[in-house]
Amino acid sequence: MAEADPQIPVDTVEPVEAPAPKRKWGRLTLMLSVPLALLIAGGIYWLSLQGKVSTDNAYVQQDKVSVSAQVGGEIVEVFVGEGDTVQKGDLLFRIDPEPYRLQIAQADAAIAGAQANVTALANSSDLSGVDIAAAREDIAFAQSDFERKDALFKRGFVTKADHDAARHRVNQAREELRQAEARQQAARAKLATGSAVPGENPQVAAGKAQKAVAELSLRRTEVRAPSSGRVAQAERLQRGQQVVQGLPVLTLVADGSSYVEANFKETDLADMQVGQPAEVHFDAYPGLTLKGHVESIGAGTGSEFSVIPAQNATGNWVKVTQRVPVRIAIDEKSPRPLIAGLSTEITVYTDGKKR
Repeated sequence: MAEADPQIPVDTVEPVEAPAPKRKWGRLTLMLSVPLALLIAGGIYWLSLQGKVSTDNAYVQQDKVSVSAQVGGEIVEVFVGEGDTVQKGDLLFRIDPEPYRLQIAQADAAIAGAQANVTALANSSDLSGVDIAAAREDIAFAQSDFERKDALFKRGFVTKADHDAARHRVNQAREELRQAEARQQAARAKLATGSAVPGENPQVAAGKAQKAVAELSLRRTEVRAPSSGRVAQAERLQRGQQVVQGLPVLTLVADGSSYVEANFKETDLADMQVGQPAEVHFDAYPGLTLKGHVESIGAGTGSEFSVIPAQNATGNWVKVTQRVPVRIAIDEKSPRPLIAGLSTEITVYTDGKKR
C-alpha cells in the first residue's frame, strides 16, 4: 500500500501582507524645486548685473566740419563729390576769381595815383617855399611904398585915397604870406607819415592794404579741405551755383574721430567714473564688439540743454528720470566702417573689470 501524501493543515499557512501605499513625494519635490530654481536664477541674474551699467540709448558720433567759402561768387570748378575721401589741404572747389583780379588791378591804380600825388606834392611850390619868399618880398615892397606915401600924405602931397590904398597893399601882402605858409603846412601834412605806417605815405599805405585784401580774396576763391575726412551733404556743390560768404556748402566727416554718445539714466551714474572700461555693441554689426572707456560725463542732462527746457514749477509736475550724456571713447580700430548716427548698446564696467 502506497504511502499517502502528507496533508498540510489549512490553519498552518501564513497569510501574505498587501504592500503599503507610497507617499506622494514627487509632487512635493516639484512644488519646492520650481520656486527654488527661480530664486537661484534670479540671484544669478542679480549678481551678473552688479559692477556694470548698460544702455541702448547710444549712438555713434563723429567730428564734422562745415565747409563754407570766405568770399562770395559763382562756383566755376568742382573737384570732389558726395562720399569722396580727401586729405587736409586738397582743393574742393573754386570760385570765379575774375572779380578779385579786377580789384587787384584797381588797387594797383590807387597805389600809382597815390605815389604820383606824393611826387607832385614834393615838387610843388607850396612845399618848396617859393610862394612864401615871394609874399615876403611883396610885403617889404608894399611896406616901403606905404612909408613913402605916408610921409607925403603928412606933408599934403598925397591924397588920402592913395594913402589908404598903400596901406591896403601892405595888409594884402601880409595875408598872402599867411596863405602861403598855410599851404606849405598842408603840403607837409599830406607828405607826413604816421606812427601806424612809419616812413610811408598814408595814401600809398591805404592802396597797398586795399591790394592785400584783394589778393587775400583771390586766394580764398580756392576752397581747400581744412582736415582729412569724407565729403557729405555736398548737394549744393554744383558748377554755376552762387556761393554766399559764410554759408556752408558741404560737410567733412573727420577720419578717426568716432566716439559714442551714450545717454545713461541718472540713477546709473552713482559708481561711474572717467576711465572705466566699456564695451560697444552695434545694431548694424551684430557680431562686432569694440573696447572703449568712459572719456567724459556730461555737465548737464539732455533736457537742461534742450531748446525749450522743461518748466517744472507747476502743479502738474511729474518726476521723470533724467538722462545724462556720457562720451565713450573707442579704443580699437573697427574692422567695419563706423557711420555717424549708428545705434549702439554700451556696457560700462563700474568695478573696472570686464566679464
